[in-house]
Amino acid sequence: MDEALLTFHNQLTENVSVFYSSDYCYKCVYRHLFTVKPKSNASAVIGTKFTLAVQVEAKNNGTLCRWSQTYEEGGHYSVSIHTSEPSSDPHCSHAVDNSPNNAYLPILVAALLLAVIALLSVALPYIYRRRCTSKVMKTICCRGSQSSVDKDGGRHNSESGPNPTKSKPTRLLSLDTFRGFSLTVMVFVNYGGGGYWFFQHAPWNGLTVADLVMPWFVFIIGTSVVLAFSSMQRRGVTRLKLLKKVSWRTVVLILLGFCFLNYSPKDGLLSWSWLRIPGVLQRLGFTYFVLSLLQTFWGQREIPQNVYDWFSPAQDVFLYWPQWLIIILLETLWLCITFLMPVPDCPTGYLGAGGIGDDGLYPNCTGGAAGYIDRWMFGDNMFRYPTCREMYETTQPFDPEGVLGTINSIVMGFLGMQAGKIIIFYKRSNIHILCRFLTWAIILGISAAILSKCTRDGGFIPVNKNLWSLSYVMCMGCFSFLLLGGMYFVIDIKGWWGGQPFVYPGMNSIFVYVGHSLLGFYFPFSWEMCFQGSHWEWLFQNLWATSLWVLIAYLLYRKKFFLKI
Repeated sequence: MDEALLTFHNQLTENVSVFYSSDYCYKCVYRHLFTVKPKSNASAVIGTKFTLAVQVEAKNNGTLCRWSQTYEEGGHYSVSIHTSEPSSDPHCSHAVDNSPNNAYLPILVAALLLAVIALLSVALPYIYRRRCTSKVMKTICCRGSQSSVDKDGGRHNSESGPNPTKSKPTRLLSLDTFRGFSLTVMVFVNYGGGGYWFFQHAPWNGLTVADLVMPWFVFIIGTSVVLAFSSMQRRGVTRLKLLKKVSWRTVVLILLGFCFLNYSPKDGLLSWSWLRIPGVLQRLGFTYFVLSLLQTFWGQREIPQNVYDWFSPAQDVFLYWPQWLIIILLETLWLCITFLMPVPDCPTGYLGAGGIGDDGLYPNCTGGAAGYIDRWMFGDNMFRYPTCREMYETTQPFDPEGVLGTINSIVMGFLGMQAGKIIIFYKRSNIHILCRFLTWAIILGISAAILSKCTRDGGFIPVNKNLWSLSYVMCMGCFSFLLLGGMYFVIDIKGWWGGQPFVYPGMNSIFVYVGHSLLGFYFPFSWEMCFQGSHWEWLFQNLWATSLWVLIAYLLYRKKFFLKI
């Protein structure tokens, strides 16, 4: 899977050496593939995930040929190195000996099946409701006028009568759906994403589907903090009780992440031989703690609806200036540490992956200041297999949930808090909510484009999930506002969609996340695959496991079981 066979036919009278590099690897040193002896052949298995740059060199003739090509899965390719005439320069001829497979056919079939299922899930209930409605209309038309009058009178009395019980506040279904959608995508990519590279994390700079879900979660945490705390403050919950609740949830999240992240069947909950201190739940717990403090101490002011000042168009920003001041100071701290902190044997402000990248000049500088701080604090008790390890051939550990990236995680959550404020204080005008969401998305999107120069590696601050760079936060904030705004319009305003099935895991996110992490390698969520040479079984297994967790969340929803901390 994701491999092809490349054969070289050397018809020259001297040895030729073949070197290669991935176009996705920024300024990477060419790696030696093999040496082909005179009048002989040599073959190698190459990866097909990214475009490869291949270079053929001879000792006496220098570089013979160089090209870039995206090879396809299962294909057999050959390159003939020869001269047309005895006095001419050598050149390379390319041929396809065996046609490659269509690696994207499994995902196309899966997307089509999911689209059909989604269409049926919408169409069948609609047809059923239309059928029931027609039966009711026939029944009403056939009844006497007196019966209709009595019925109307009874209905009027029941509606106008006092309701002894207070109705529970309705949940924001779009937020639950957004959370559930993010969680479902996270489960799928954590299980392997069918083996497709775009469902795995980017090697270093750039974005894939897997890089989207974590900041979405952080954004949702910020929005939920504002909505939940505003509700509790209106009910008269004291600040001391809020702080106790926040502290308890933070400790539980951090301990839960620390224990199950280091779980192994051999050592139990804490695998001391494979200890990793940073982690996803630890990052989420600490981010939640800081955002909750911001909301508890400086988030209780309400926006006056009928008072107009010069700053009224941006009053949801200016009235919370203490929060913004803290966030600006935190971001300034991140920028100063990242670009001004000296790192031994590394250039100041280095943001690269190290290893063979950047012409191999900084092999031990993975992550720059962020990696240096984490290695100084945690030693080897951090993530040992970063996403850059294979492509950039790095040797040092690097944790994407490290200390310095937590600062920008807080900034990402604060953008979610801004969305929550907009929902609360403009709830009487949906058009204001949508317009402000769109405005924030445009501002953040333009900022990300400027910082990254709309390139993967050539910007001032590249989009990088491992570092949680500022451009990454801006880009993800743009996507988050657009997604939440779209779901809010479709679900909460128009009522065209109830959020199914994503709303179910969205209401039980802790249970699903911890459960899929602990049980993901056990049957029925996974099994030993028989056909590992293609994406078919891997994709089926990952979709099956993800669907099981959605089904479990639905059953828990029916039983009214929600795991809360």
